[in-house]
Formats: sequence, C-alpha cells, structure tokens
Amino acid sequence: MTTKLSAHTLDAISATAAVPGYRRSDLSAGIVHFGVGNFHRAHQAVYLDDLFATGADHDWALVGAGVRPSDEAMRQQLLAQDWLTTVVEQEADSSSARVTGAMIDYIRPGDSAAVIERLADPAIRIVSLTITEGGYYIDPASQKFDPSHPDIVFDAANMAAPKTAFGLILAGLLRRRAAGIAPFTVMSCDNIPGNGHVTENAVIGLAALVDAALATWVRANVAFPNGMVDRITPATSAREKQLLADNFGIEDNWPVFCEGFRQWVLEDNFPAGRPALENVGVQFVDDVAPYEHMKIRILNGGHATIAYPAGLLDIHFVHEAMENPLVSAFLTKVEQEEITPVVPPVPDTDLGDYYALCQSRFANPKIGDTIRRLALDGSNRQPKFVIPSAFDRVQRQQSVNGLALVSALWCRYCYGTTDSGAIIEPNDPSWDRLTAQAKLAKDDPTAWLAMADIYGDLAKNAVFIAAFSHALNTLWSIGTKATLEQYLADSL
Repeated sequence: MTTKLSAHTLDAISATAAVPGYRRSDLSAGIVHFGVGNFHRAHQAVYLDDLFATGADHDWALVGAGVRPSDEAMRQQLLAQDWLTTVVEQEADSSSARVTGAMIDYIRPGDSAAVIERLADPAIRIVSLTITEGGYYIDPASQKFDPSHPDIVFDAANMAAPKTAFGLILAGLLRRRAAGIAPFTVMSCDNIPGNGHVTENAVIGLAALVDAALATWVRANVAFPNGMVDRITPATSAREKQLLADNFGIEDNWPVFCEGFRQWVLEDNFPAGRPALENVGVQFVDDVAPYEHMKIRILNGGHATIAYPAGLLDIHFVHEAMENPLVSAFLTKVEQEEITPVVPPVPDTDLGDYYALCQSRFANPKIGDTIRRLALDGSNRQPKFVIPSAFDRVQRQQSVNGLALVSALWCRYCYGTTDSGAIIEPNDPSWDRLTAQAKLAKDDPTAWLAMADIYGDLAKNAVFIAAFSHALNTLWSIGTKATLEQYLADSL
C-alpha cells in the first residue's frame, strides 16, 4: 500500500518519512525562483525547509516560476500534491526520506503578466535561479553575455511580455522602480564561475538594449551575490518513483533522489534582506571565488573526465564507472597531475581531501546518477569545467596530455557511437553541429578545435593541438580501453 503525497496525508506519511516541522499556513512568499528542477528542490528548498523548522523566517517561502514549455509539466505535478516534494537522501549504507514544504505557489509558465506582478510585490526580496549553465546566453569562447541572441533581442523589444528569465527580472525591476519599491536581490544558484557577475552581466546587458540609463540604474541599485552550490542530484525516472513507493510507501509525482552531502557558500550581499541561512549550514563569506573554483574544476571537471570514456565503454551508472579500474584510475591521474595543481588554495580546505570526498561521492551506488547526465550539454560545460584548466596549464608551459585526452574523448563521444557500435542518442543542444565536427575530426582532428566559440585561444596553442590530435587519432586507432591503458602507463 502506498500513500499519495498531499497536505492532507502528511500525518500518514510521517510514519516513514520526516514531514515539515512547521505549519505551512504560517508561510508567506519572499523568494521567486526560476527553474524548479531537481537540483533546486534538493538544495535551496531543503535549506529553507530546515530554516522554517527552527521557527524562524517564515516570510521567505518560495514561489516557483519558469520560462520553458516543459516547466508546466513540473508545475502540474507539484500542484497536484500541494507543492510538496519528497527528497530521498541516499548513502551507501543508509537511505532516508523527507517531505519539504518550502514552496507555496508556482506561477504558470508563459504568464508574463503574472510573473511581473509577483516580482513587483514588495514582499519578494530575492529572485533566485537554477536555469543550467546553458541558460545565461554566454558566448562560449569569450564567456561573456551575448546581446545578439534572438531571445534577448526579442525581450529588449517586448518588455511588456518578455520570454526569458532575465527579461522578466528586468520587467519586475522596472515595475518596482516606477512604484518606488526597493529592488530585489538576484541570486544565481547555477554552476558557473562568478555566477553573480554572470547574472548581473545578463540583466545589465539586456537593460542596455532597452535604455542605457536603465542599465546604469541596475548596476548601481541591484545586488547579484556570487555563490557556490553543490549536491549530486540525478534526474527522476520510474526507477526512483518505484524505490520511493517500495521503501517508504509514498507515491510522489516527481520525487528527488540525492546524496546526503550538500554545500552552499554565499557572498553576503543582500541589501533587501535575506533569510538566516547561516543557522542551517550555509557559509557566508567575503569571497566565494576560491570555493567555486575548487568545485567547478575538481568536481564538475571530474564528472566530465569520467563521463565520456564511460559513455564510450557503454557504462550506464556513475558508480559503475568508478568501479571500472581504467576509468577511476584515469580520473585520479588527471585530477592529481593536471587539474588540482592549477586550483588556487581554498580557506581551511585541503584539496587532496576534497578530491577524495568527490571520489567517494561519485562511487555512491545508491544515487543512480547516470553517465548520460554527466555527458549532457558538453558544449556549455566543457568551456567552464575543463578547458580553463587546460588553458591555465599551457600558459604555465605544463603538460596537458590528460586534459587533451578528456577533450578528445568528448569529441569521440559526439561522433555518435560507442566503441561497441551502439548509437549515442543526441545529448547536447548543439548535437547536430558537434556530430558534424566530430566526423570531420576523424580525419583531421583540428576540425574539432576549429570551434572557436568553445575552445577560444586554447585552439591556437601548438602544445594542446598536438596532444589533442594524438589522443583523438589514438582513440580511433585502438579504442577507448587501450588508449586509457596507454595514458595510465605514461606511453600515450
């Protein structure tokens, strides 16, 4: 027997899972969040749920918002269960479930007027975002905001009914300015270096297309704190729903499974006020950069390092990749020899210990994280997670054999078949382009590096070109397994 999740069934569900330790009727909205996906519900929403359970800050509840057509599916599923979410924390030797209630509403995606009206409400003091690395309209090569993107151009000409998160944010700020209401703080929760600066550049870049004076006002009056967020949170499938039903007797339309570990490091820059998240484990620091640099290079770069060899070897789950001696040894060698040495020091943190923690997290057999998820959207992730480490090393005249091999493995993956000949289904917004370039690169590796919007100046470096070309030619000649063996034996 299972119990359908809803506000009316929490007493029954409390027999197998923790439930909100506060009256949800006491909550009022303080945050509008764009991008109500699994990560947000396993991270920011959990921290707020913990905070509300202390009896404090009940005027900081979440209101969801979305800009993609697919967001409506999430909204409908959550609406049917009173905006509640079951979060299952999975460790190798334990599992626990909790129901979080920090969200109290979700504006219908596409209803620009309703979003702008809510953003103009003085009670909303923070607007947060998890819209993925690819959602910020960043030119991959320059890593700067692209004001020429059609979505941005549309919004600049249609501020009464914009379509992007940044257009809606700007429209909300315009409404508040006209009404004499102090602006809200805009807080990115995405894995992007300097995510606050990136978000600021997007909003100001759009504002500059509308009115130069507006851009100046935003820069002078709106806060965009930087932050580092971390929690491994795979996609939800029928597998997770069944595990929840079997192990906890709960029927949830869209549960979230995640690891026990979570981390959030924030710059304390909230002029309009903020919840007391430091009371539930959030670190507030003067400079987030060292923490995010460490996380993006070592953890996210590590994910990219194992994703493509594992994908080419037909490995499905991340923990299975870590059980493969070649893949796990490849990860360790690249991390220890090429990635970690170019990561600056982090306060009160040993980088070796941090990598060991990442290894343990990757190897968690209960998470069910997939190689396909790690391999997703390489065209946006590689320029942020891998290529900067390689660029730093060539600038120092250091070896890039391992990182060049990571890039070559990505190229080989984008060819569209594994080593066994199995078809790799499209796994990137630019899949057609990547596949076309990968086919050209089979005969001429430099064709892959010709994607200047991804590789930037690294594509001009003779050392990287040579290492990448040799790695890709070797992959095509002897396959992934033998290539990894050569690299591990220092004979590649």
